[in-house]
Amino acid sequence: MLVFLLTACTSPDIYYNRDFNPPVYFGAHIVQSGETLYNIAWRYGRDYKELASANNIRSPYVLTVGQRINLEVDENSYRSRPSGSSKSVKSSSNVTKRKSQAVSGNKSTNNKKPSISNNITWGWPHVGLILAKYSVNSRNRNINKGIDIGGTEGDEIRAAASGEVVYAGNGLLGYGNLIIINHSERYLSAYGHNEVILVKEGEKVRLGQRIARMGRKGQKPLLHFEIRKDGQPVNPENYLPHR
Repeated sequence: MLVFLLTACTSPDIYYNRDFNPPVYFGAHIVQSGETLYNIAWRYGRDYKELASANNIRSPYVLTVGQRINLEVDENSYRSRPSGSSKSVKSSSNVTKRKSQAVSGNKSTNNKKPSISNNITWGWPHVGLILAKYSVNSRNRNINKGIDIGGTEGDEIRAAASGEVVYAGNGLLGYGNLIIINHSERYLSAYGHNEVILVKEGEKVRLGQRIARMGRKGQKPLLHFEIRKDGQPVNPENYLPHR
């Protein structure tokens, strides 16, 4: 069993499963061309700051091809924050109560007013219907780490909050053309299965800015959208405006 686990950790094609992949706290990852610390952390269900601290990587987190990223964590070098589960979002509603306000200059076609949570203003990345909701199983492990939003191939995908593009590529199995945006030290959002990516890594984007065009997952046009808090998936509907 141990041999299988170690082999799986070093074989992304075998190990990776978007719909069910618990965080990995053992082994190492060898940096490949086009990878960033953010998409590596995303792949293993980890907080990018945690990996940076464990591997003595300083901001702006520049990596080199062939670099070894240790996935084990030295508790003395990093103190983990509480997991960002959907329950924690609800329990902290008195501290980060959702508010609504209009945002000037927002060109999004979504007419729902943005919501504010943890000092981040959130808006829907697409106006389509939700095809698959965020879900966990009886062990509190993710079955779907985000939500799937339906639409038409080529539809505009917009940034759900202002931030910096920290990954734009197709290096993560199960996500297709993927964009990851960093909104703060604790929050990232991701946009998967894009037909075309319209932004570059390092680019600053605004809430509602067009960042991609919708692609397909199999035969179905959709956007797979995730929000992660401290590296852990949370329910996007707890942050996005009610609709």
